[in-house]
Amino acid sequence: MKKKEILVMCCHPGILATLTRLIEKSGEFTVTATATAEETVNRFSAGSFDLVLLGAGLAPEAEKELEGDLKKIKPETPVVYHFGGGSGLLFTEIQQGLNQG
Repeated sequence: MKKKEILVMCCHPGILATLTRLIEKSGEFTVTATATAEETVNRFSAGSFDLVLLGAGLAPEAEKELEGDLKKIKPETPVVYHFGGGSGLLFTEIQQGLNQG
């Protein structure tokens, strides 16, 4: 079974590292990690992702702008917001996003 490709964006390096580790540890996903909106758009444009996970660090307006930029490129790719709550919630959010797509 092919692993799902997830693009994870978070401005906080420690949180980004934790999200990446948790998601990859499941064995079901491959993660590409980014720390800025610009890097996220560039990677998204160049790659093929099943889901984008947005973590903490951007202002609400910047989050919506980034989501809009991503939707202009590939509207079918789900964008999920995660701001904490433990790994159970994280995987529930990922699964719900993948079920949308």
